[in-house]
Amino acid sequence: MTKRKPPVVGITADFAEANARTTNDPTLFLAQRYYRAVEQAGATPVILPPLSSGAAIRHSLDLLDGLLISGGGFDIHPSYYGEKPIRQLGAVKAQRTEFELDIAAAALKKDLPILGICGGEQALNVVLGGSLYQDIAAQVTDASEHQQSDKKSSGGHQVQIPDGTRLRAIVGRSSLEVNTTHHQAVKQLGKGLIVDAIADDGVIEGIESTRHAFVIGVQWHPEALAPRRQGHRRIFEAFIAACR
Repeated sequence: MTKRKPPVVGITADFAEANARTTNDPTLFLAQRYYRAVEQAGATPVILPPLSSGAAIRHSLDLLDGLLISGGGFDIHPSYYGEKPIRQLGAVKAQRTEFELDIAAAALKKDLPILGICGGEQALNVVLGGSLYQDIAAQVTDASEHQQSDKKSSGGHQVQIPDGTRLRAIVGRSSLEVNTTHHQAVKQLGKGLIVDAIADDGVIEGIESTRHAFVIGVQWHPEALAPRRQGHRRIFEAFIAACR
């Protein structure tokens, strides 16, 4: 009996412009927790650079069984969802944003399994026609603190997971402790998306598509908690199972 090969999952990398303090060249980088979580769930991770060619993007997807859009310390410019920037908008990365929106759109067209993490969740919402709060503190009344970077490895607050969602079926729980490090959040949902996780202050923390085989975005970092928390590990296991 022929042994089945593990699925291949592409992970979008972060991008830094040339910096004389470290290197004179633009650099790709990715926290190892992303590819470790994918590998431990049974897939072969491949790190994706920010390609600019549509043909190259389509060809790369032909080689993949799934796509993970990773998080990063930057904001999606509001021009992508028809708004003007407010004062609290953070740093943007145009090259990475363009690539992630383009590859997400192409992967959605192919109905390739997609997992969006943190900024990856926001990219999925935007590419499907949704919008974002540019700054939670400035635009959401009585919002809690969602930038909890110091709790990334432990979890800082609860989210409620509605019954009947794919995420609820995956984690098998109505609530989950999560680790969030964001100041932006989903505002208007994109087409075909539903909320599958919400914080106690009403901020949307998870979305999923009702029009695709497997498209889930989470605003937290399950890859950091997966080694010790079963609920977060199950997200990767379900994603990789869909990639098979």
